[in-house]
Amino acid sequence: MTRRLGALPVAAEFLRRLDVAGTVDALCPSAPSAHLTHGQVIETLVANRLTSPMPLYRVGDWARTWAVEEVCGIEPDLLNDDRLARALDAIAPHLEMLAGTVGARAIAEFGIDCSRLHWDMTSMSVHGAYPEAGQDEDFPVIKFGHPKDRRVDLKQVQAGIAACADGGLPVHAKVFDGGAVEVSQIVGAMRDLRQLAGEQEFLMVADSKLVSYTNISALLKAKVPFIAPVPAARISDGFYVSLEVDLATVVDWVPIRDAQKDSDQRESYRVLEDVHVISTRRKSDPVLRLRRVLVHSTGNAAGQQAARDKRLAKAAEELDNLPAPRVAGTTRPRRRSRPAPG
Repeated sequence: MTRRLGALPVAAEFLRRLDVAGTVDALCPSAPSAHLTHGQVIETLVANRLTSPMPLYRVGDWARTWAVEEVCGIEPDLLNDDRLARALDAIAPHLEMLAGTVGARAIAEFGIDCSRLHWDMTSMSVHGAYPEAGQDEDFPVIKFGHPKDRRVDLKQVQAGIAACADGGLPVHAKVFDGGAVEVSQIVGAMRDLRQLAGEQEFLMVADSKLVSYTNISALLKAKVPFIAPVPAARISDGFYVSLEVDLATVVDWVPIRDAQKDSDQRESYRVLEDVHVISTRRKSDPVLRLRRVLVHSTGNAAGQQAARDKRLAKAAEELDNLPAPRVAGTTRPRRRSRPAPG
């Protein structure tokens, strides 16, 4: 009988080097009489996810078609739905520890550079009722929140992921309630990344949700360097109007999208540096002063100008289409009836 190999040997080798099965079995030991350990099952499910266009569906049939027994040493008949479910139930309470341990091993085993880690969250909308009363509170609850796809009519669950700048490899992931506030997850993510990076210092890169007094205070206290865009609502439009672009320093940098263009067609960038101040209403809280870099892009400026021109043209068109106003105190002239010809 012919079986497919595909990327299965590669996946099996990576799983072996990461010691996924050993890590799972150390945290979730199986019964002595079990034909397969939880670690073996999870490794097989990972391989299934990497090689099958329909992962976690008819895994036994997939294993018979692919050379799972020859490469992984696992009989396909043992991969029934009940055995898969028991393995997934066993690891559910230990997911964070498993992910952190495997991530740390990947960093050490493959020499991944984690000097810069990018953190972001996304949401996944789901269809269905999902009453909260029927969900396990020990795990992320599916509920209404602020979905990134703007489907406010659907409940959701959220996920955060950290990727290193070295190849964009994901090294940490976590699932959150659908109603979790994104700005409140930064500190927890920072602590997880510190534990993952070990003694290595790293730069945490995130979106504007990072810039809050609580988050900044925690990052400064932990001595974790960070970079994030300041929320637009925190800076008035008048501040930008008062800036003089000609006084900014020209940056010798070319984006990838402009690399093949002539020099006169490339975007140019200028920067200014000042101090961003964050404070609270409580006088006991110290005022935080952060280094802020302001960037001017000719491409971005041209795009914003075009958008403004488009909005102004649309507004002018709508004004031209308005009916002429009626003058107060005037009435339309009444048509006089003419006598019928005699």
